[in-house]
Amino acid sequence: MTKKPGTDPKTPLRSFLRSFVRWLAIGVVALWSLAALILLGARWIDPPSTAVHIQRHLQAWIHNTSYHERYKFIPLGQISRDLQHAVVAAEDARFYQHHGFDWHEVQIAAEDDFEGDRIRGASTITQQLVKNLFFGTGRSILRKGAEFTLVPVAELVLGKKRILEIYLNVVEWGPGIYGAESACHYYDGTAARSVSREQAARLAAILPAPLKRRPERMNNYSVLILERMRQMGW
Repeated sequence: MTKKPGTDPKTPLRSFLRSFVRWLAIGVVALWSLAALILLGARWIDPPSTAVHIQRHLQAWIHNTSYHERYKFIPLGQISRDLQHAVVAAEDARFYQHHGFDWHEVQIAAEDDFEGDRIRGASTITQQLVKNLFFGTGRSILRKGAEFTLVPVAELVLGKKRILEIYLNVVEWGPGIYGAESACHYYDGTAARSVSREQAARLAAILPAPLKRRPERMNNYSVLILERMRQMGW
């Protein structure tokens, strides 16, 4: 039997796949544009929440556990310079030199991975901020790709001072504890503007694992952070 022209059964499938890919691309571009607009708005508007905040709320709801969020956004000028310096020294020593990515740290991390003894990460404060705002704590290739494209936007529209201000206010510092003001009150019973140099180093020391670490247990690492601060002229 001769097949009639134009009745190839694969044609509807190809048409569906083309439409799916087209709409998927449109959706990705729309989401990226929304994220870029949110970053632009964050130049003037303090974020009311982040993806990490929402993630922790959902986790508590799913596991039916109690959850109390402490989150208060304050200006950078109300955060101790010692705490600002301690966080930069601990998390991203070249923060004021790079443009969102620290390729020197990326190379070191890659070499450590290759040798099987990785002990440090390579994410900059800008990268961590983008991840906190939009992606939560999960890890995936897609998330890294989206983060890679949004970091330059953050650097361009926010600038270093605003990036540091937002980061210090939204970063997770313990279960339900977000931002410098909440962390200082919770751990040290003082405002972020009044925290001491030693207290600042201990607070900075728990940032890589805020749900597991406590400032009073960070003796060795806090000493290293204080030494880095001294070496950086702070």
